[in-house]
Amino acid sequence: MADTAIFDVDGTLVDTNYQHALAWFRAFRRFGITRPMWRIHRGIGMGGDMFVPEVGGAEIERAHGDDLREAWVQEFDQLIAEVQPFNGAHELLAEVKQRGFRLVLASSGKAQHVETFLDLIDAKSLADAWTTSDDVAKSKPAPDLVATALAKVDGTGGIMIGDSVYDAQAAAKLDIPVIGVRTGGFSVGELQEAGVLQVFDSLVAFRQALDGTPLARASR
Repeated sequence: MADTAIFDVDGTLVDTNYQHALAWFRAFRRFGITRPMWRIHRGIGMGGDMFVPEVGGAEIERAHGDDLREAWVQEFDQLIAEVQPFNGAHELLAEVKQRGFRLVLASSGKAQHVETFLDLIDAKSLADAWTTSDDVAKSKPAPDLVATALAKVDGTGGIMIGDSVYDAQAAAKLDIPVIGVRTGGFSVGELQEAGVLQVFDSLVAFRQALDGTPLARASR
C-alpha cells in the first residue's frame, strides 16, 4: 500500500514534450548538429544530463554537453509561453489529495520552468512538495528523482504517475509501481513493456477510473 503519489510534471500534467523536442533540435543546430526530430522526441522524458549523450552521442557530450544544455534552456524559454496544462490536471491532483495521499510533483526541470508549470495547473495549493533539477545529481531514467520525491514527504511507499518509459525505468529501480498516461507519445505496449501497471489515454480518463487503480485510497 502506498501513502504518496509522485506525479511527473513535464508531459504528464503540462503539454511540453513537443516544445522540448523543438528546443533540443534548435540547440543542436547551433553547433551544426542535426538529429531527426523523431529521434529527439524519443528521448524526451530524460533530463538533459542523460539526453545529450543518448541522442547526440558520447563525443558530442564531451565536446558540447554543457553548452548544448544551456542552449536548450535559451531555446525553451522562447517557447514556454505556448505551454498549456492538460485537461483535468488540477482536478486529478485535487482528487488524489482528497483520497488521502501525500502529493509530490517530481520534475528535474529548471526551477524557473517548474514554477511556471505549477502555476499553470494551480498545483502549489495542493502539493506537499515538488522537485527541480537542483534536487538531484542524475535525472531519469536514474532513480534519484523518484527517491528524492518520496524522501521530501517522508513517504513509506509511492505510486509514480508518468508519461514515458523513463518514468517507469526510474521507478522500477526502487520497486515503485507506475501508472502511465499516453500524453508523452509512447504506445500502450511500450509503456507496459517498461513495467507500467495501467495506461490511460488522458488525465480525465485516469481520474474517472481512480477507484480501479492503486490510487483508490491511501494506506495512511
